[in-house]
Amino acid sequence: MAQNEEKQALTHLDEHGNIYMVDVTDRQETLREAIAHAQVRMRPETVKLIAENQIAKGSVLEVAKIAGIMAAKKTPDLIPLCHPLPMTH
Repeated sequence: MAQNEEKQALTHLDEHGNIYMVDVTDRQETLREAIAHAQVRMRPETVKLIAENQIAKGSVLEVAKIAGIMAAKKTPDLIPLCHPLPMTH
């Protein structure tokens, strides 16, 4: 940490260093955006099938979107002290 940076107190620690869930009931909503990136390797013929929506089990891209939404909704289950976040997309 640079000398001119101030240390910020962690909001989820009490004066004894014990953790607790912060009450966010009265906080205003803030716009937050998360963008995920991935690199997936596959054969060119597979890419073509996906692009043409010709995979026998259905749309790979739609299933991926749903999986991303489901994963985002599980964030509070996976990250300690994370509140459930409302989602609009």
